[in-house]
Order: sequence, then C-alpha cells, then structure tokens
Amino acid sequence: MAPPPGTDPAKMQQIQQFLTSVLSQRGPSALPYAETTKWLIRQHLLTLVSSYSSLEPKTATFTHNDGRSAILLQADGTIPMPFQGVSYNIPVVVWLLESYPRDPPRVYVNPTRDMIIKRPHSNVSPRDSSRFLISTPGAAFSRDPPLYSQRRPQSSPSPSIGSGYARPSPSPSIGSGYSRPSPSPPIGSGYARPPPSYQQQQQQTDDAAEVYKRNAINKLVEMVHVDLVLMRSAREAEAEGLLGLQANLERREEELGRGSQEMANEKETLEQELQIISMNTDVLDSWVRDHNQGRSKNLLVDFDDVDSAFVCMETMSKQMLESTASDLAIEDAVYSMDKSFRDGVLPFDQYLRNVRLLSREQFFHRATAEKVRVCRWKLRLLLLQLGCSCETTLARFP
Repeated sequence: MAPPPGTDPAKMQQIQQFLTSVLSQRGPSALPYAETTKWLIRQHLLTLVSSYSSLEPKTATFTHNDGRSAILLQADGTIPMPFQGVSYNIPVVVWLLESYPRDPPRVYVNPTRDMIIKRPHSNVSPRDSSRFLISTPGAAFSRDPPLYSQRRPQSSPSPSIGSGYARPSPSPSIGSGYSRPSPSPPIGSGYARPPPSYQQQQQQTDDAAEVYKRNAINKLVEMVHVDLVLMRSAREAEAEGLLGLQANLERREEELGRGSQEMANEKETLEQELQIISMNTDVLDSWVRDHNQGRSKNLLVDFDDVDSAFVCMETMSKQMLESTASDLAIEDAVYSMDKSFRDGVLPFDQYLRNVRLLSREQFFHRATAEKVRVCRWKLRLLLLQLGCSCETTLARFP
C-alpha cells in the first residue's frame, strides 16, 4: 500500500497522510513498531523523502530467514550517484525493521534485469545489505560503483543464460538474514562503462554458483526447520505424558499417605484394646484362682459327677440353678414327645395329656426363675446404695 503519486507539495502531503494513517492503526493490522517510536519513524521517513524525492514510502511483507513474516515500512526508489562527471540513479530499497531506531535500517541495492553487481565490492554484497548510511551513498558509490550494465546480444530479444541478474523476490536469501525487496523502476540515466567480456563471463559463472549455493542452503534450512518442528512436537507430547504421570504418582502418594495414617491409627486402637483385654484376662484369672482353691482336686478326681462341679453359694443361686435346669429338661422332654408323636410311637391322647402337664410345670419353673432374677437385681441395687465395696458380695448377685 503506497500513497498516490502527485506533484511535490501534494506528494509530501499525501506521504504525511499515508504515514500518519499506517502508523496510527491498531489491532491485528498495526505495524510491529513500538508506540513510543512511531512518531520518530514518521519524522525520519519524511526527512528522507524530502532529501531524496525519488524515494517513496510503502508497506510490504518482509520475510526473515527463520520463516517469520511481517508487514514493515520501506522506502523504494533511486538515489543519485555522480561518476566521472555524470549522475547515475542507483535503485535501492530501505527497510525499517521492527527494532528500528535501536538498530539501523537495512539498505538493499535493487538491480534491474539489465544490471549486475560488481564483484568484489567493499560496500555491497549479493547476500547482504549495503554497509553505509543512506546519507552517504553518493560519495561511496562515486568512488566504486556497485552496478554495471549488462551487454545484450543484438540477435536475440531475450538475454542468454547467465547474462544478468533477474529482479530478486521479496523473500530473503538464506544466510543473509533479510529479504530482497520487490523491483523498482529502471534507472532513468546511463550506466558505468561495461567490463571486459572475460570478466563478464567470470561474473556470470560466479552468479550461477551463488544461485546454486543459495538454493542448497534454502533446502537445508527448510529440512532443518521441518525436523525441528517434528522434534518439538514429539518433545511436547512426551512432556505432556510425563506431567500426567507425575500428577498420577502424586495422587497415589497422597492415597498411600492417608492409608498409612489410617493403619497407624488402627494399630494404636488395637494396641489399646489389647491392653484392656489383657487387664480383663488378669482379673478373670485372679477371680478363678480365688474361687477354685480347694475344689480343683475334687473336680479332677470325680469328673463324672457333673452335679458336684457346680456349688451354689446361697439360696437364690440354688433356686435359679434348679429352675433353669428343670426348664431345659422339660424343653427336651417335649421335643422328644413331638418326635415320638410324629413317628406314630406315642398316641395322640397321651401326647396331649403329657404336654399339658409338662407345660404347667415348665411355667412354674420359669416364673420362679424370673422372680429370683428380680430379687437378685433388687438386692444388688440395695447393696450399691449402701455403699458396699466388697467385691465378693457383689459378685454373688450379677
């Protein structure tokens, strides 16, 4: 996008409007310059155009050697070069990179199809920008012109192979770090005297070698870039997997920590319960030793006499023992009569009569046992109210 052409005052006004418009844009279409330097860039370009009216500010796409592209400002046109009393116009392109004005602008000689670059040259290289400020090109080029005109054969309308440089593309050559701009209008005045044919052929051979070398470097850089992209993708996927594994391991570590803490708490609880059980066991062992002294020998000697193994210490205990034994015996007798009746051994009328008698007797035994139980609890409560601390007395009334 360039400002429309016009007369000198109108052209300067249009250039000012153009620079103000492109430098004041915001959002995705804004130029990649710092906000604090945009006004300074505008002033520098206006000063440059006022000094060299043939230069014209534009915006164009600049491609770095790492593949990044950016829309930047450039000044495209010609600058005068006095040589042997004649003024020649050298086509140049001045690029303002993103880091301008911290870094100097990049000045490229932009030869037309009929021009070739002089080799070697102290200020210009086919793979690099010219090494001088835009304010001093005339003096540098007048001492050593950077371009020569290319002689064309009269018999052929098109140039022969290696006859000259074609206009370079806007994309940079590999190794230079910057791009060659789009071609500018041809030089309006004459050129320097042509070199000898041998030197011309040698320069053409060098130019072809440079083209092959540049293409090989381009291909190598492209392959390296693809390999780096693939390697980066693989490493990012590997890093994602490792991060997921780390999160899983941290979660398992937390679960194991909680499980270990719970097991430690459970172990402590079990140890406390074990101590309580051990204390109760000691109490029971002491009680058994105290109450079985003098009777263990009789039990071992007369083991067949089951009744003598149990001795009631008082009357209510004896009544409870007899009532409970009679209740269980009657229960077994009724079960045996039921089985005999089902088998047809016991007649029905005799079965009913015996069941009625045994049930009556069982009822009295159960009632006696319940009364004894109530009396024992009342006696125990009475002893507790009286403050009796004798363990032997309380143990008799459980």
